[in-house]
Amino acid sequence: MKKFVCILLVLVLALSLAACGGGSATKMTMGTGGTSGTYYGYGGVLGQYIKNHAGIDVTVVSTDGSKANIQGIAAGDYQLGTVQSDVMAYAWAGTRSFESEGKVDSFRVVAGLYAEAVQLITMDPSIKSVADLAGKSVSIGAPGSGVYFNAMDVLGAAGLTEADINAQYLSFADSADGLKDGKIDAAFIVAGAPTPAITELCTTNNAYLVPIDGAIAEALMASCPFYTTYAIPAGTYNGQTEDVTTVTVKATLIVSSSAKEDDVYKLTKAIFDNIDAITKENGKGAELSVENATSGMTAPFHAGAAKYFAEKGVTVETN
Repeated sequence: MKKFVCILLVLVLALSLAACGGGSATKMTMGTGGTSGTYYGYGGVLGQYIKNHAGIDVTVVSTDGSKANIQGIAAGDYQLGTVQSDVMAYAWAGTRSFESEGKVDSFRVVAGLYAEAVQLITMDPSIKSVADLAGKSVSIGAPGSGVYFNAMDVLGAAGLTEADINAQYLSFADSADGLKDGKIDAAFIVAGAPTPAITELCTTNNAYLVPIDGAIAEALMASCPFYTTYAIPAGTYNGQTEDVTTVTVKATLIVSSSAKEDDVYKLTKAIFDNIDAITKENGKGAELSVENATSGMTAPFHAGAAKYFAEKGVTVETN
């Protein structure tokens, strides 16, 4: 009887510890972006699938975006984050927006998620290529922003500099207003397509996308390997009757380098084994694929993600 009572007490104690959190799942906080942006909404969907299928309790929080998420992981505030692949590259190399603070290597890649297209929008019929921006008033984003560096890269690949245009440093909304009011001739907008600001312009005005392709795209990718080409499908915007080729960076999921290999394997599997279900909840899920997830990355993958992709026949760099 005494032995039975002892066993019973041990079982009760174990259940009590589990109820108090002794048996709780791994907990992770995911930094995303503003509450009205794709990062936050999509991050919420991914977090739910990670929780339901990997047993990892993910708390999704709104942040100031890519740089803040990288800094948050470095500080230990976040364990997961959504970032632009180019900003990730700047952090890993300690350049551009991370030049003052130096290299940040406390994160690893989980996967590329979807394209954030470099969209060059205009209402000026004389602008048919990037080269035609010479002498024009062009919005290139806030100084030091991701859009600014994307615009500088594209202009450079076309043989232009900031001095060759009348540069305007406007937000997406201000760029749209500037185009409608005739204050600017063109604008660079970097976001997943369709982008609401561009949708509105193409619906109510004679706005259209300018291709970023051919020799310009090739020169850009040769100098900046985090860019890839991307075709914005016909019909994405009103009046767009053909695919428009441009370049893109990728919305990318990163994780703390100190995360456990098994946890990262499980969360990667939770996403890529449930693509169809995720797509039903957020259209960006349609861009999830092993090929898209593993190309165009300039920082190393986490060993847990690498293990999953290896099972799918793709080898990625880790360190």
